[in-house]
Amino acid sequence: MKTTTTRLAFAFLTALTAVGATVAAAPAAQAQVVGSVNVRIGTAPPPPRYEAAPPPRRGYAWAPGYWAWDGHRHVWTGGHWERMRRGYARYDPAHWQQGPRGGWHFVPGHWAR
Repeated sequence: MKTTTTRLAFAFLTALTAVGATVAAAPAAQAQVVGSVNVRIGTAPPPPRYEAAPPPRRGYAWAPGYWAWDGHRHVWTGGHWERMRRGYARYDPAHWQQGPRGGWHFVPGHWAR
C-alpha cells in the first residue's frame, strides 16, 4: 500500500512540475509574437460570400467580410466598420493573393495613403 501511495505521489508531483514549467515558459513564447503574422497556405479560399453593405456611416469605412484561415480550414469573418484615419485616402479590404510559386498569401485589411 505504501509503495502505491508513493508512486501516485511521485506521479502527481512530476505532472505538477511539468505543468508549472509549461505555464512559466508560456509568457516568454507569447512575448516573441510581436509583429504581424504571415499566413501562406496551399488551399485556395472559397468564393467571397455576398454581404449587403450597410448604408454609409459618417466617419467610418465599411470593411467587407473575408475568408480567414483558422489553421485547418477557411472560416468566414463578417464585415465591420473601420473608423476613418486622418491622412489616409482609403481602406483596402482583407483579401487572398495567389503567390508566384503557387499557394495563397493573406493580405490583412489596411489603410492606404
